[in-house]
Amino acid sequence: MAGLSELLAKVEAGTVKALSIKQPYPHHIFHDGKDVENRDWPTKGRGWFLIHAGVSKSELDKDDAAEMAMPRGGIVGAARIVDCVTDMDSMWFFGKYGFVLRDAFPLPLVPCRGMLGFFAPDAEVTAQVAAHIRAALSPGAQGHE
Repeated sequence: MAGLSELLAKVEAGTVKALSIKQPYPHHIFHDGKDVENRDWPTKGRGWFLIHAGVSKSELDKDDAAEMAMPRGGIVGAARIVDCVTDMDSMWFFGKYGFVLRDAFPLPLVPCRGMLGFFAPDAEVTAQVAAHIRAALSPGAQGHE
């Protein structure tokens, strides 16, 4: 995937922000083609961000064992924001604002506390995220640069 080296450099420098998204939506971003994150507020930010899966179970189907097993309570992947729109031809768009997403990919869970809005994960978390991205970039890793 193009841009992973750029993402790694930004994570190592501590300049990539994270955004909390309740499961199952991170799963849908990584596996089901969810191409927009709906919000009540706009962003001028563009580029890579880390996806934090909140601990809340409020959006999960509590009778669905697979949904209940989805990772929560930490960084679970990354994506790029390429636009912020008020209308979009996507089955996933229903918000006042939509952050248009590209190049999303999952990572193993890196536990950390989420916050409202975009936030800067601490150095220990970013070091673990960087290690996962570095592993994805290593020779033999599938589907990356």
